[in-house]
This record gives sequence, C-alpha cells and structure tokens, in this order.
Amino acid sequence: MSPFIHLVADYGKSDPAFSEVVHRLLAEDPDIHVQTTAVPPLSTVATGFWIEQLGLHNPAFEDLFIYSNTAPRTEDAGPQRADEGGQLCYLTLETGVPVVAVDTGYNLSFVRDRIHEFREIETPSTGTQFRSRDHFPKRVAELANGDTDALGASRSIDEIPLKPESTVCHVDGYGNIKTSIRASEFDLDTDDITVELNTITTEVPVRDTVSEVEEGTVGMVPGSAGGDDSYMELFLRGGSAAAEFDQPQPGDNITIVERNDP
Repeated sequence: MSPFIHLVADYGKSDPAFSEVVHRLLAEDPDIHVQTTAVPPLSTVATGFWIEQLGLHNPAFEDLFIYSNTAPRTEDAGPQRADEGGQLCYLTLETGVPVVAVDTGYNLSFVRDRIHEFREIETPSTGTQFRSRDHFPKRVAELANGDTDALGASRSIDEIPLKPESTVCHVDGYGNIKTSIRASEFDLDTDDITVELNTITTEVPVRDTVSEVEEGTVGMVPGSAGGDDSYMELFLRGGSAAAEFDQPQPGDNITIVERNDP
C-alpha cells in the first residue's frame, strides 16, 4: 500500500500553502495520499495535541505517516535569519506511527513519553523561508517509503518540554473547547468547579456525558480525544462554549478557581 501522509500545519484553513506542499509531496512520489489538518498560526499546542490524537489514539491503518510543520522561529531571543527555524526531526511512536516534525515549542510534548526513536533529519536549514515546501517534502517522501539515509544524530526526549496540563488545545466547529485536562482528575458524577478562562469565570458541573448537563449550561465532560483517559471538553449545551468564553485560542490557560466537591 502507498504511504498515507497526514499533514498538520499552521498555514491557515484555506491557505494555498497547503496546496503547494501537497504538490511537492506528490512530485516526489505520485502514489502517496495526503490528508491535511490546519491549526492556528504558530500554535505548537494545537499541533502537539493533534500529533498525539492522530498518532497514538486514531491511527487509521499501518501506512499512516504524520508530517507536521508548525515552526515559530523563537529558538532564541536575538535576531534570526528569516529562513532559519527549529530542527526537523524523525520519531516513531509506540504505536509504530512515524512522525516528521519540527522540534520546537510543544510540537512533540504530547507524545514525549511515547517516543520509541528520536532522530534529527539532515536537510538544509537556510536558503528559503518556506522550508516545508522547498526542503522538507523530499525527506518526508523518502522516509515514508522506508529510506532512512537522511537520518542524523539521536536526540534525547529530555530536551522536549512537558505538555501544558491545563490549557486550551483545540476549538471545534461547534464551539466545544478541547483541553489538556484529563478525565482522571475528576469525579465525573459529582464534581462541580469554577473555571476562569479569558478573564471570564463560570461555575461548571463536571459530568460523564453531555446528557447529564442542563440545557443552556456550560459543562465539562470527557471528550473524543486523548485515548483511554480522555481529555476534558468545555461545552455549552445548546450553544457555543467558545462564545461563552470570548473565543479562546489554543495555548490559553484554564484556571480551576475552586472545586466544590460534595
């Protein structure tokens, strides 16, 4: 079977940059299949969240290969050349899914403890400001087809930062707010909490299913992402939780101001 490459990047949902990168991948190997997922600009939190979900909890079939490019150029505080960025890396997850991604920010934090192999990829770091189109597709196509000649030095997972434990990770089309908070942190039948997000404070019941939350009420329930210990979602039954919290973005901190346990 030909490789299936899932491209996660921050170009913008309708940005032609996706088309350009897909074209380059197909130019390298006309037989590959490519699926795209857009994340907000420079959001390594959203990128890391989707690498975890796609690579650990929802690998569609054995030929899945994840290619990610979210590369804020923030490796140091000083001026940088416009075409320099983080190191492109190759890793394999415990599930066997290979990932090519730029090691910067939280891109790899959500899979940090599930990495089996972690290597640098030898590729030019300068010469273009659009590395994910001009340099990376050749290496991605090679690796997706089993050619590992471009793999370089091993890296330590200790260099990867821990994932943020209480943050917005994704806002879906219904306005549900997917978080990095695990279901195991709560008693899903009886806990009530007070949540602050975007300077808005709201009392929130924590429940096992959406049907246990009253119409018109913001609730927190286990979501569809995160595997056996689901990530929690804030949702507004009959409306948009995102609108209720003034449209939060991935990376925004969620504060549990108070827990009102029974």
